[in-house]
Amino acid sequence: MTSHPDIVIIGSGIGGATIAAGLASTGASILILEAGGHIEDRPENRDQRAIFQRGHFRPKETWYEADGEEFNPGNYYNVGGNSKFYGAVLVRYRREDFDEMQHREGVSPAWPFPYEELEPWYSMAEQMYQVRGALDEDPTEPHHSRPYAFPPVPDEAPIADVRARLKARGMHPYSLPLGVDIDRWLKKGQTPWDAHPNSFDGKMDAETVALALALQHGNVRLQTNSTVTRLETSPDGKRIATVHFTRDGEARTVSPKLVILSAGAVQSSVLLLRSADGKNPTGLANSSDQVGRNFMNHNSSAVLAMSPWYRNTSIYQKTFGFNDFYLSDGNGGPPLGNVQLLGRISGAILKANMPSVPEWLLNRISAHAIDFYAMSEDIPHPESRIMVNGDRIVLKWHRTNWDAHLDLVAKLKTVLKSAGFPIVLSRPFDKKTPSHQCGTIRMGNDPATSPLDVYCRAYDHPNLFVVDASFLPTSAAVNPALTIASQALRVADHITEKDLRS
Repeated sequence: MTSHPDIVIIGSGIGGATIAAGLASTGASILILEAGGHIEDRPENRDQRAIFQRGHFRPKETWYEADGEEFNPGNYYNVGGNSKFYGAVLVRYRREDFDEMQHREGVSPAWPFPYEELEPWYSMAEQMYQVRGALDEDPTEPHHSRPYAFPPVPDEAPIADVRARLKARGMHPYSLPLGVDIDRWLKKGQTPWDAHPNSFDGKMDAETVALALALQHGNVRLQTNSTVTRLETSPDGKRIATVHFTRDGEARTVSPKLVILSAGAVQSSVLLLRSADGKNPTGLANSSDQVGRNFMNHNSSAVLAMSPWYRNTSIYQKTFGFNDFYLSDGNGGPPLGNVQLLGRISGAILKANMPSVPEWLLNRISAHAIDFYAMSEDIPHPESRIMVNGDRIVLKWHRTNWDAHLDLVAKLKTVLKSAGFPIVLSRPFDKKTPSHQCGTIRMGNDPATSPLDVYCRAYDHPNLFVVDASFLPTSAAVNPALTIASQALRVADHITEKDLRS
């Protein structure tokens, strides 16, 4: 692999790894630059005190709010990106999410293409990530041209009981589409997979699936511990000429024909802003002044339903959700969002947020509780943005649609109480917990309002693509990983046809 590969991919998360898999068979020389290293197979991977109480895997970095207040973000820098810790819910956006949707607080804009354009790529991504699921359970599920390759991950007995209770009360619980080989996962340890790092233990993440497929080809190389610091343009400011990065403290460069930026919604926008030059004074790909703007992060809350008569002996728990309030509030009003189970919350996990309570007591509470995740759309807003101030990353999150989220939580509490859980508590997630960060470098049909075209190519730089959660025009109210992977495959096909064969 020379210092002049055909393609450099920056980042190995869902977007970067999947597009690498999609391009690997072309024969093009591909170099993947990853800032972190591999997650090793260590006891901490299944140690909930290490993960949640001691923050063993949290990055040692600081971001800032617009007022200067600092915080430690929960983003991960390792091979596979955040997907190493994700809940592996690989769900499609609803068909309606591609259309303009009126919410209580504003309008979620239409995508630059309809659901049907992405549908074949959704099917391909589901096959690649070996998704376990079932059709015809969720009334909001859009058309699938191919069935799931595997049946859903089974409910454990206490979870099947709650699913039946909800169904009896008119809800439509459906099996979550999951990228988990449950037998392999449990063989390694009796824990949930949600928020637990994966070291080839059965969770289908960016490293274990897409990157593994890409690296089967000799023309693809992964280089770890390589932090990209700047993109340098050609003298006319149009093409990306050089990628600057550091490895082991040494400054290095590489000059590819194509650059695919897949560092995540925050870091991708930071890199473009920090790469400003004389021809691009506000940052690369930013003639629209939209880079860093329209940052979205799902409105989300943990909801714990408790009953002294309910005994939860499940290990993993996270097998169903429901969308009865997704397209409306249930009474013809604006949408509220999605509800799905969290991974099983133990006393050790609860203690991370309740340090003064004895863990034995929290375990007793947990034994009589079931744990849900309520998620509502965050609508794009131009003043919700990522900025840079010298070496500082500044996050100015303008949260939208919060009242609708509070209504979703209230409706969920009512449903759970009617299902036999007299005590239902909730706790919102804040900026320290990434809740599907997206936006910041959105795609669209108009270069005046969008940095990227519909194939994630930068309007300002024809050899630059951005393929990660940055490109999403909307957040919808479902987990975004499958949509990112599907668009990555679509973009890979476009690059193959338009850039590698021309």
